[in-house]
Amino acid sequence: MGSVRLDKVFKRFDHGAVVVNDFNLSVEDKEFVVLVGPSGCGKSTTLRMIAGLEEISEGSIFIDERLVNDVPPKDRDIAMVFQNYALYPHMTVYDNLAFGLKMRKYPKEDIKKRVTHAAEILGIGALLDRKPKALSGGQRQRVALGRAIVRQPKVFLFDEPLSNLDANLRVQMRTEISRLHNQLETTMIYVTHDQIEAMSMGDRIVVMKEGIVQQIDTPLSIYNEPANRFVAGFIGSPTMNFFEGRLTDTGGITFASAEGNLSLPLHNQDRSRLAQRVNSAVALGIRPEHILAKQQSEHGRKVAVRIQVTEPVGNEIFLYFAIGPSPNQYVSRIPADVQPAAGKD
Repeated sequence: MGSVRLDKVFKRFDHGAVVVNDFNLSVEDKEFVVLVGPSGCGKSTTLRMIAGLEEISEGSIFIDERLVNDVPPKDRDIAMVFQNYALYPHMTVYDNLAFGLKMRKYPKEDIKKRVTHAAEILGIGALLDRKPKALSGGQRQRVALGRAIVRQPKVFLFDEPLSNLDANLRVQMRTEISRLHNQLETTMIYVTHDQIEAMSMGDRIVVMKEGIVQQIDTPLSIYNEPANRFVAGFIGSPTMNFFEGRLTDTGGITFASAEGNLSLPLHNQDRSRLAQRVNSAVALGIRPEHILAKQQSEHGRKVAVRIQVTEPVGNEIFLYFAIGPSPNQYVSRIPADVQPAAGKD
């Protein structure tokens, strides 16, 4: 079993700054949970507290229902993969993989079996006699993963392990880590600032901002039902469009803004909830893929826009536009076969 539980965990530094504020999370055995947020939000500090590399200021951390607040890292039955590969340059790949086991006095046959098995899983069996300087970035990252795998820990911790790789290798290693999770069936907690990594890898996502958990849910639920404006704007690429305005009641709920008025088609439950906000300032969030070019649909409210920039990205186009005299810029995601031109209405 490899469950992890953080109960009312705080991290304060000596100068008084609170970098992790009342963090609560239960990770089930074999679950893949991703901590995501902007730089400085406390996600890596949280991971390091789980690993025992940072002391917690307040609260409790449990691994497999065992309180580990005062347990040293080597006795927590975890393995951590860092952003930098931390390989020993003078050792071969085999010796890098075996080093931790040798330090723990494992029998030679057991070490050989574990190293061979990890190398087979990662497809680096032919590299065991090489030294790190003879490896590519992706191969070095696989060795770093292998060094964690040979430990056979209850929990894997990943601290932005793909940040040093180029875009193509990041995609490749992303799928590799997901495949490893399915194959090893071990609990994994993964830290990243990249919301695409979070959405594509995690069973659940923990969105953080300034040390505070904003939302914990599945990727799809976070995308479709963000808990607040920060989550809505942080998750999704391009980011969600926000229109500032007020709600009015003209026989139905209408959103009035500098860009115009929009009657909102609402279910009864949503209508009664929003009726309480009539005459209040609100922000209306619309995902880029929900703003269509007129060629895509004859239905819905049509709005004239000023196209400012078109960004072709292969099979689709990101269309940046303004509405009326408003200086605000918005974005739509449309198919590549729709070809509006910048500077036109």
